[in-house]
Amino acid sequence: MNLQRLYRLARKAVMAWMDDFAPSMGAAIAYYTVFSIAPLLVIVIAVAGALFGREAVQGEIVGQLQGLIGQDAAVAVQAVLGLVEPQSSGLGGGAFLMLWDGQRVLALDGRETAPAGARDDQFLRPDGSPLPFEEAVQSGLSVGVPGLLRLLEQAHARYGKLPWARLFQPAIALAEEGFAVGPRLHRLSEDAGLRRQPRAAAYLLDPQGRPWPVGQRLRNPAYAWLLRRLAEQGAAVFYQGAAARDMVTQVAGHAQRPGALSEQDLADYRVREREPLCQDWQALRLCGFPPPSSGALAIAQILGLLEQLPAQAPELQDGLPTPDFLHRYTEAARLAYADRALYLADPDFVPAPAGDWRSLLAPHYLRQRAALVGPRSMGQAQAGQPVALQAQQAWAAQAEQPEHGTSHISIVDAQGMALAMTTTVEAQFGSRLLSDGGSGLPGGFFLNNQLTDFALRPRDEQGRPVANRLQPGKRPRSAMSPTLVFARDDGRLLMSLGAPGGAAIIHYVAKTLIATHRWGLTPQQAVELPNFGSFNGPTVLEAGRFPAATLEALRQRGHRLLEVDLTSGLQVLQRLPGEQGGWAGAADPRREGEVSGR
Repeated sequence: MNLQRLYRLARKAVMAWMDDFAPSMGAAIAYYTVFSIAPLLVIVIAVAGALFGREAVQGEIVGQLQGLIGQDAAVAVQAVLGLVEPQSSGLGGGAFLMLWDGQRVLALDGRETAPAGARDDQFLRPDGSPLPFEEAVQSGLSVGVPGLLRLLEQAHARYGKLPWARLFQPAIALAEEGFAVGPRLHRLSEDAGLRRQPRAAAYLLDPQGRPWPVGQRLRNPAYAWLLRRLAEQGAAVFYQGAAARDMVTQVAGHAQRPGALSEQDLADYRVREREPLCQDWQALRLCGFPPPSSGALAIAQILGLLEQLPAQAPELQDGLPTPDFLHRYTEAARLAYADRALYLADPDFVPAPAGDWRSLLAPHYLRQRAALVGPRSMGQAQAGQPVALQAQQAWAAQAEQPEHGTSHISIVDAQGMALAMTTTVEAQFGSRLLSDGGSGLPGGFFLNNQLTDFALRPRDEQGRPVANRLQPGKRPRSAMSPTLVFARDDGRLLMSLGAPGGAAIIHYVAKTLIATHRWGLTPQQAVELPNFGSFNGPTVLEAGRFPAATLEALRQRGHRLLEVDLTSGLQVLQRLPGEQGGWAGAADPRREGEVSGR
């Protein structure tokens, strides 16, 4: 079957599903991959359109949309994501969901948890030094209890409209008929860790051990088998029985470093409902995910610190951030990331400073922190003290270690319901362990490596514990930043946004908020701006995007520069001005994608 015919078949399957089950519904959707059908749709990384609707003109979503289908769409899209983009998210991972039901904002925590048998020193070698990071990642030790399906099921039970079973049909059809391997999946399948795992290698590599070529039709019988059972019986079939046994077998069977995941851990998993972290900024009210995510707090700190640091020169010139702005932004980022490293962790295990995470956003505290910013870069910041902490636990700062990519879904529907969900298996292909769901068939889904988001070294040399250390039942700190934006004056929903990108997610979302609401750029212009930031070390700039004069001006201010690829993959939906209430969407050109709709 040629690729053109395969594209038409897949599109026909999805559109037929829509016509049968959502004839009058509509939604604006921006998400990180729908399905990979080359050459006409080569990994749709960010689609902003009316996938479940009727009208889209040059990225603007228009029309009188009907039906509360936001959560239905999220389930259907995530099911397809797990098939065509297994390197970033899937059934073996977790997610944070921000949801606006028209009355209030909810934050549902489907983050992975540490197994009951996990130990805080399990990533240490006999001499007390941490394992090399990739050795820790590519092991059974790194696998946490997946939370994604419990999260989707709970959200659908509260807000879904279509029957649960119907939502899996597009993904089942693609898994059975096959989808075309896109450039990104092909490139990332070069991963050496896949070759060391027989199941993963058999699925993603050809008989000669090479990644399937771009355009190769790839079927996943195990995934289709499991989705059919999920559609018929609900998430319970994932958390017990054959699927649970196979996940435990894969984790315990790792040849070098088996993990502690048990069937009881899976059966005991529960979603947490958190209090959203909402903070006023300029004319907006920003609502993001609270700890164990560090995203909303760090973004609010950076934006709040910038308000305390008046500009000495234009912030945007010739379409690019200026050296003065980059200096102030990255200094603010250093201060925010220093606090993140010391304080941020699962609130079920670690208390907030002064008993309130907003103490890190208090105006007097931000003024105190902003006073540390001078004309030259501080290089590396120390964490602050929002209150006297002598009577509280003395924490050790977590050492910097890699954090990896995700997928993001943003949806706005006809009756005003909206969501932003960031979902992940952590590293590319997670732990590299592939479960077939107990089917015995080829393919399946990857298990996360989320436990390496905990501090590999749980204590410092003085014996002080790291707040984000591994403990049984604990959820690791994250940078995922699903964000909903409202108008301060009348409470209207204005934006849904988020991004993949590990620890850099914070910078990607902050950049987009600044560019759209401070500089007046469109979502697409904001997304296309060069990326920048600091993780409390060098000033990190997107390679090849800043002129030599900007680099030199930053060096003159004492910045140590690091130019790297920053492939953000931002997803943005923004309400258009005026009475029509339309929406504009943005697709990040750094990943294979486009803005489209129906």
